[in-house]
Parts: sequence; structure tokens; C-alpha cells
Amino acid sequence: MKIKSQKDFFAGLMFMATGVAFAWGATSYNIGEGARMGPGYFPLVLGILLGILGLAIVFEAMVVETEDGEKVGTLAWKPLGFIIGANLAFGLLLGGLPKIGFPAFGLIAAIYALVFIASLAGDHFKPKEVAVLATILAVFSYFAFIWLLKLQFPVWPTFITG
Repeated sequence: MKIKSQKDFFAGLMFMATGVAFAWGATSYNIGEGARMGPGYFPLVLGILLGILGLAIVFEAMVVETEDGEKVGTLAWKPLGFIIGANLAFGLLLGGLPKIGFPAFGLIAAIYALVFIASLAGDHFKPKEVAVLATILAVFSYFAFIWLLKLQFPVWPTFITG
């Protein structure tokens, strides 16, 4: 059987691999049952569903004819670097790095850094729009995680709050 859409084929393989990894990782936790779910139940079911979705996408890539075969292009290094860098900066700023004395800057600074760095991955950078988006995301994140869910992690830099 011939691959008729390379993009869909490899995306389906990626979904299947991720689903298998999640399902396999969930088996080290207590699964439980439908009425009394354990901590491994949700990742197991999610992994299975993701694997099934990947299988369906791979099947479609083998069956449905596309015009040019939807070839996989070259890897976009710039967006990949900025997106990974934004996530690393978010984690570093949120929790700090105590081993080397780097303080936690908190949720608000981490969200602003995440949004500004990730926005550099695109073709057009508009600082005003990015600032508005970062502000909205920071306000809603504070409202959802700190106020509603009452999660305990730093909101402001530790050198300010003590």
C-alpha cells in the first residue's frame, strides 16, 4: 500500500507514539475502574484514544488520494527554537533555579516571557498586540489558578514578596 499523504501519515505516527507512551506510563499507577478511578485511569484512556486517533489518521493517509502527495517539507528551526525556548523560560521564571541562586520570578513574569518569546516564532511581531495578549493571559491565569483553584505557586518575584 502506498502513502498518499506524507504529512498525515507522519502526524498519525506521532499521535500513535505519544498515545502508546502515555498509556504505557499510566500502567505504573493504580488504574482503578470506571466507578472508582485511580490516578492512572485518565492518562491510560487518553493514551488509548490518542493512539486510536493516530491509527485513523494513518489509515486515511494510506487511502485518501491527495493532489501532490502532501510531501513533508523541511524542518522550521526558527519557530521550533522559539517555542521550546519560551517553554523553558516559562519554567525557569516560574520556579527559579535554586541550585545556582536564580530566584523565582512568579507566574505573571513567566507568562509575559512565554508570550513574548513565543510570538517571535511567527513572521510578524507586533509588540502592542503581544502585550495585550500577555496581559489577558496573565489575568485569566491568575483568576483560574490562584483565585479559583487556590494553587500554591509564586505569583510575583521572590525578591519582591520575600
